[in-house]
Amino acid sequence: MRLVIVIVRGHDALGLLDALAHKHIGATRLAATGGFMSEGRTTFLIGIPNDQEDEVIEIIRKCCSKRLRAAPQFTPTGDQVPPAAVPMEYEAGGAIIFVTDVEELIRL
Repeated sequence: MRLVIVIVRGHDALGLLDALAHKHIGATRLAATGGFMSEGRTTFLIGIPNDQEDEVIEIIRKCCSKRLRAAPQFTPTGDQVPPAAVPMEYEAGGAIIFVTDVEELIRL
């Protein structure tokens, strides 16, 4: 058995959950906050047989791809001079995946 722990951007969570459900793969979803720009994050706990590991990682890869986003524009305070109004882009999305062996999985 394997335990897959996946941390994804909050906006990717529903799509990932739907894709896992479509393949009849159960997951427990935990909400969290953190990371760059303090965006919402979701952590999934997925218990699977060893032979489903590649399938689950491929589903995650398809649902949680990285993409470019624009950072909020600079807001001057006091006597600061704002830079040119060009938003900075940063990479968002993707997933952090941990896979570990599990001695036993019990579903009640």
